[in-house]
Amino acid sequence: MLRIGLALAVASLLPAQSGTPTAASDWISLFDGKTLAGWRQLNGTATYAVVDGAIVGTTSKGSPNSFLCSEQFFGDFELELEVKLLDDELNSGIQIRSHSYPTYQDRRVHGYQVEVSTNGEAGFVYDEARRGWLTHDRDDPRARAAFQNGAWNRYRIVCVGPVIRTWINDVPIADLRDDWSPAGFIGLQVHSVAGDPNWRVAWRNLRIRAVGDGGGFASIFDGKSLAGWRVNENPASVQVHDGALVVKGERAHVFYDGPVYSHSFQNFELSCLVRTKPGANSGVYFHTGFQGDGWPAKGYEVQVNNTQSDWRRTGGLYAVQDVKEAPAKDDQWFLLNVRVDGKHVVVTVDGKVTADYVEPDGVRREGGLEGRLLSRGTFALQCHDPGSEVHYKQIRVRPLPETMAAAK
Repeated sequence: MLRIGLALAVASLLPAQSGTPTAASDWISLFDGKTLAGWRQLNGTATYAVVDGAIVGTTSKGSPNSFLCSEQFFGDFELELEVKLLDDELNSGIQIRSHSYPTYQDRRVHGYQVEVSTNGEAGFVYDEARRGWLTHDRDDPRARAAFQNGAWNRYRIVCVGPVIRTWINDVPIADLRDDWSPAGFIGLQVHSVAGDPNWRVAWRNLRIRAVGDGGGFASIFDGKSLAGWRVNENPASVQVHDGALVVKGERAHVFYDGPVYSHSFQNFELSCLVRTKPGANSGVYFHTGFQGDGWPAKGYEVQVNNTQSDWRRTGGLYAVQDVKEAPAKDDQWFLLNVRVDGKHVVVTVDGKVTADYVEPDGVRREGGLEGRLLSRGTFALQCHDPGSEVHYKQIRVRPLPETMAAAK
């Protein structure tokens, strides 16, 4: 009965069209009460220490905003914790689905922040280092009074797909729908301050549980338009028909240029449905970047070709780890999945592994493939030639935690 009740409660957070109830997994602790294991500090120089079973953050003179961030990413989840402002003047926050990487403001932490403050804004959602306040309805006096000064306050945060909801001391606060960040780390903020007041904020009893399979995927193609995509040399070769992105015509590449993860991916899982017409050739590039014409010089290409004259078939890493026998058929939708985690790339077609590759350290490419190296970047879909027609739909991506070296 408890599991059923929880499933129904979580399902109530979803938009009406989302379907069946979604269960939650077991709780896991994010803080052992003794050490900061599983966390790393990013950006500022505020101090974080464990004091009497709580994480205590203290402001530092001249420091920008500081963040103590979980090493693990979370997508769909229920998060509970207690927070206390030991100095009422301090502003703080809880980052969720947040990120830090070198191509965004020199690794500045950014993403959703659930406010911690004594001014009536606690529990509302701010978009740190991006768009500012996302929730603006402050009319409910119960919500504005939910945070208790000088006391431990119970926060509950639930994220399911684009839905983000918050509670403080069992009082509902924010109800937001936004799809810019499908997954990311949890972060504990110590805000920048003037002078050197040594103001403090404390957190304890941090626990989290995944909802359903943990989610974390975001759609990067709306099925209606090329919003968030940018076509290079022959725009007429890329169209949208019947919910699919169709590449057909003179050579062109359409690059993802939208807001999800600021179109800059290092570690990720990409999935899409693909359908090829007979004799078609195409490809899915990753770790690439927009260029005005020509074949993309940067990044890897996952081949899409079931029957065209080029012997390299669907699911291979073009000219790196090729596939000789097509794992799919023309005129049938197949599921293409690409997962990159550090140096490891795995490609599957309808669940079958077609490429499993680990890039050697210090590898060098020749013959026009000098840029075929793992780094970071966006995605691109290829229109190869006028005789090729390929359809793509349900294009989704889930960011994965980045390597420690890249995140620092």
